[in-house]
Amino acid sequence: MNPIYAALPTTIFETMSAIARETGAINLGQGFPDAPGPEDIRRAAADALLERSNQYPPMAGLPELRQAIAAHYREHHGLNLDWQKEVIVTSGATEAIAGAILSLVSPGDEVVLVQPLYDAYLPMVRRAGAIPKLISLQPPEWTLDPAALDAAITDRTKLIIFNNPANPTGRMYDRATLEMIADRCIRHDILALCDEVWEQVVFDGEHVPLIALPGMRDRTVKVGSAGKIFALTGWKVGWIVAGETLAPQVAKAHQFLTFTTPPNLQWAVAQGLAKPRSWFEDMRAGFARSRDRLIAGLERSGYAVLPSQATWFVSVDLTASGISLEDVEFAQRMALEGGVVTIPVSAFFEEAPVTNILRLCYCKDDAVLDEAIERLARMRDVLAT
Repeated sequence: MNPIYAALPTTIFETMSAIARETGAINLGQGFPDAPGPEDIRRAAADALLERSNQYPPMAGLPELRQAIAAHYREHHGLNLDWQKEVIVTSGATEAIAGAILSLVSPGDEVVLVQPLYDAYLPMVRRAGAIPKLISLQPPEWTLDPAALDAAITDRTKLIIFNNPANPTGRMYDRATLEMIADRCIRHDILALCDEVWEQVVFDGEHVPLIALPGMRDRTVKVGSAGKIFALTGWKVGWIVAGETLAPQVAKAHQFLTFTTPPNLQWAVAQGLAKPRSWFEDMRAGFARSRDRLIAGLERSGYAVLPSQATWFVSVDLTASGISLEDVEFAQRMALEGGVVTIPVSAFFEEAPVTNILRLCYCKDDAVLDEAIERLARMRDVLAT
């Protein structure tokens, strides 16, 4: 067995969701909404399944979807992309990330990663034969220190993987931070893999893609996700956009990972990406209401909530909430005794974890959130010191 995968435990998301399934606990752990997703997009997929081709679409993606991706980014982020040369459709964002890492990194290269991080990054980097160089951020602001980035970069650094807006912190990095990263990439001839799947689920400020900054067009692979934009997480439709040199390189890995993605879903996502700006504004407003509902309930219950500028997640500081338990123990007791599944943020660290932060997903029905808040309040009364 490959030692990299043999040594891996079951992901924390599957572990905690299994507890929710087995016990009936409310699942505020894994990031998926209660709602089924936009009906018109789902109907477009159903119609395409019955009435259009179900055979292999082009490896790089249907022209309709690649054109829609380019048009969407032109409208929302001012990017002018050549859909034929700079856009590749993948079977979800995780496949896009895997394809980028496998195609851009060679054995012995160093890859800079920022903790807390999505748990798929590290196994992929190691499977490519690369050496991870970790930077750790600290709550409550989760800011990236330029000195820490400089210390992680060596003459062997090939790639930096950067998640913005960030899961699990809900942090959206400002332009100054992005310019700092771009400066290091250009100065040290480093490529950037930007996981930007939460780019449309933002509430405070405006998302700036790293690829849009001067000098970054030809050294950035930007990853997007229809699952996050349209709350259709099970569809697994993602994409990369990159310059004319990098995009074909990622496509070479993609063709031997999944090769292609179900065509009916591609047609439906193309229709969704063409929605007017008002639809995206309404979508964000709906999620913002759910976020604010959970935050208000948590704060009434005595929990200290960290800022959340984006994503479907908010975090609580257990220590500041008067709870001495570490996040893993609290999450286990909360699930088994309190009836609410959450995610300990220490699971997003490879080393020197922060152990007092808990992540909760708020893209749930109001009644579900209200019941979860009551259960969380009761458990705080039991566990607070």
